[in-house]
Amino acid sequence: MTKHNLICHPSAGNIAVTGLLAELQPLPEHRLRLRYELTGDLMQLRMPAPQPPVAVDGLWEHTCFEAFIGVEGDASYHEFNFSPSGQWAAYSFSDYRLRNDWTVRQMPMISVTRTDGRLLLEAVIAAADLPPNRAGKPFQLGLTAVIESNDGSHSYWALHHPESCPNFHHRAGFISLFNAYLTHKKL
Repeated sequence: MTKHNLICHPSAGNIAVTGLLAELQPLPEHRLRLRYELTGDLMQLRMPAPQPPVAVDGLWEHTCFEAFIGVEGDASYHEFNFSPSGQWAAYSFSDYRLRNDWTVRQMPMISVTRTDGRLLLEAVIAAADLPPNRAGKPFQLGLTAVIESNDGSHSYWALHHPESCPNFHHRAGFISLFNAYLTHKKL
């Protein structure tokens, strides 16, 4: 399991959030588990109410956890959005923000646990929904989050913010995963 602290973009802080930890863990059958742990004063944050686990556009407009997954040296990538409501979204891009028609083969499995000072969201992505990686190159991963406060303001969290404005699609914000367990040739 690999753990990373997400960093708030300096353009919009959020004093209600005291920490945001993202973990990734390869699972059997080349699946990928992502775990986001948000700590702070959750009463000051706007959290979407539970909904049926269906694909919904626009989740990033509210509190939402995201993963951008590409293959090193390949401009294409997939974006996954996971809402505390249980809803999700998945997109494919052939290059920077150039969206393709694509549908996941298996909807992500999402679980959410909330206590007074902690929100834990876990999502499992099927191997078939990771970007094609026939050459077995390292995957690159951008772990991000949008956190909405009760006043409607947003803070943007990522592993790295390469620009003066929040931009989760920028490949310089991704990390490389040199874990052969995640590579698969049969997609």
